[in-house]
Amino acid sequence: MPIALTNCSFSYRKRTPVLTRVNLVFAKGTNVLLGPNGAGKSTLLALAASAIRPNSGHVRLNGVGTRSRSDLRAYRLSVGWLPQQVRPIAGLKVREQVAYAGWLKGMSRANAWESSLAALRDVDLADFGARRGSELSGGQLRRLGIAQVLVHQADVVLMDEPTAGLDPRQRQVFREMVDRLATRASVVISTHQTEDLADVYDNVVVLDRGQVRFEGPVDSFLSLAPGSTSMERRAEASYARVVAMED
Repeated sequence: MPIALTNCSFSYRKRTPVLTRVNLVFAKGTNVLLGPNGAGKSTLLALAASAIRPNSGHVRLNGVGTRSRSDLRAYRLSVGWLPQQVRPIAGLKVREQVAYAGWLKGMSRANAWESSLAALRDVDLADFGARRGSELSGGQLRRLGIAQVLVHQADVVLMDEPTAGLDPRQRQVFREMVDRLATRASVVISTHQTEDLADVYDNVVVLDRGQVRFEGPVDSFLSLAPGSTSMERRAEASYARVVAMED
């Protein structure tokens, strides 16, 4: 069973709500989360990762919720999360940082160290394992963050703008990695990029002003575009129509 959010609302320090009574079940396979800046995408993923808890409502995975401290460990063992900001850990080399992430998830030191190399290979960073994280470029740091998510073999992987700062070759490596990952885990990726939507993802969620405006398969989403729209512009046109319908 995938992550399910039931009547979830959230606001920061009693300000205007970021999310309002969201009901959403992320489908199995690869999910893309679209929405304008300020729509609540990062907050939604943080809730799904249990980094924050909803002011009301519930987040569950396989019947395990995030409200009870006793359930959090089991929940987090099943979920990997890549936030927008990835920072090197002072004093650690790249492979050590990935292994440390695995150890924090409950892996033994030996298993975390062994899995760290495979995770770095998945993101084309195996040759950088002996470098310090502070020596990496912005795009390489993003890939380091992805490796930290992959190291413990999570059942669900959440990534917030994972392709930000990646060049075209690195984005191709990322797409190939998602294809491999999807064979063993459900994936949810927040992005502003729609050009590869039909080739990479199975399902689409559009979030706008704290509420879900669309949820369904990629084919259903693309069918919202006007009939005269070219194949290259269908995703963009469908997104514009969903958001405009709520204006």
